Amino acid sequence: MAIDTYKNMVGGLESPAREAQNITPSDSSDLVFTSRSLYIGSPGDVVVHMSGQSTPTTFTAVPTGVLPIRVDRVLASGTTAGQIVALW
Repeated sequence: MAIDTYKNMVGGLESPAREAQNITPSDSSDLVFTSRSLYIGSPGDVVVHMSGQSTPTTFTAVPTGVLPIRVDRVLASGTTAGQIVALW
């Protein structure tokens, strides 16, 4: 087992994510935890509710990689990107 010398330190938004969850986009369900960022596994559009907002925002033509946005929900309607993972 690896020794984590940082496990007792409080992480800020600039710190690496400690947890992750595969996301199934939903028009009605919020994420369990607000994300620190999203990992996009296959490119496309991503429609989200940004942290604390209920109006959808569309990110168009998002490439594969980390999208550094804090979101409460990834909507199914309009989201064409795939293999989305929430990081926090």
